Amino acid sequence: MRLAVLTSGGDSPGMNAALRTVVAAGRQRGHEVIGVRRGYQGLLEGDVGPLDLADVEGITRLGGTLLGSSRSTEFPTPAGQEKARSRLREHDVSALVVIGGNGSLAGAHLLATDPALRVVGLPASIDNDVGHCGLAIGVDTAVNTIVEACDRISDTARAHRRVFVVEVMGRSCGYLAMRAGVAAEADAILFGEQKLGEDEIVERLRGVLRRCFAAGGYKKRALIVKSEGVAVKTSQLVERLSQHLAEDAPGVDVRETVLGHVVRGGSPSATDRVVAQRLGFAAVVAAEQGASDVMLGWDVPGGFGEKTGDPQVRKIALTEVLAETARLLDGTSPVLARRMAMLAQVEDLLAI
Repeated sequence: MRLAVLTSGGDSPGMNAALRTVVAAGRQRGHEVIGVRRGYQGLLEGDVGPLDLADVEGITRLGGTLLGSSRSTEFPTPAGQEKARSRLREHDVSALVVIGGNGSLAGAHLLATDPALRVVGLPASIDNDVGHCGLAIGVDTAVNTIVEACDRISDTARAHRRVFVVEVMGRSCGYLAMRAGVAAEADAILFGEQKLGEDEIVERLRGVLRRCFAAGGYKKRALIVKSEGVAVKTSQLVERLSQHLAEDAPGVDVRETVLGHVVRGGSPSATDRVVAQRLGFAAVVAAEQGASDVMLGWDVPGGFGEKTGDPQVRKIALTEVLAETARLLDGTSPVLARRMAMLAQVEDLLAI
């Protein structure tokens, strides 16, 4: 089997761990492995080369992606997809492993229409917005990065008796804000799925800050973790809260920190390395067994999909993955409902 592998979309810590495992497992099991540089755009341009163990030595600990990634305006078109299939035929590729998020997996699904090609996807997205995947590659590292940043910010906030609003990534999915906010002892967590208007957000936060800084209380800081998917700009939120603090908490001011792309980078955590390695190995085995148009998911909610040789990994049709991803993003997924219900149970405990 000639196995190609590409990384696509936004990078996430652990992509390199998955890549190295695909190369190592593929070669150990007698297959030739080639890498596609710069995602689907690199595939269209024929930017392809062999990968051996020397090429991937030591990359498990590295963030980003050795193969690189890029956005392609040509690939989403029918002509671009046919060109991509043609490139794969030119290089005698019999199986393709795609490591990426929702858009990347949608592209994998389109390529899988070629009956001569086996296509297997691996979920890699720090937002954890891929359907039928309990934990995507990169999520654990991103959460740990946010928590560490919030811990540092809390140190200076306590020293000056301040409120900090920390914006984290998660354009369409508030998972990072939810998970990291609880871990960092945030006093309030804001995410887009709440669908709150600006005035309602401000009034809720005023109530939180009144409790935090009530006379005789022990609080020396307040931390608000906000997902970038919230409709209100962080700067606007800070400005409005500042206008109320003189009345609600005299002597307390509010600052903002936007973590931005720092959340994407850095050495992957042990959890992300192991998840990526086990998914990468499962991908090679699945391709050997003739599987195509599927994703390998980690800790799949509800045990959806088909069992594999790894009890934590299940095989799910990409059509099902994309459908559940759409439900996650439009708010109709039961997985999202469970996340929000769990957070609601402890919301009143946050600001005590």
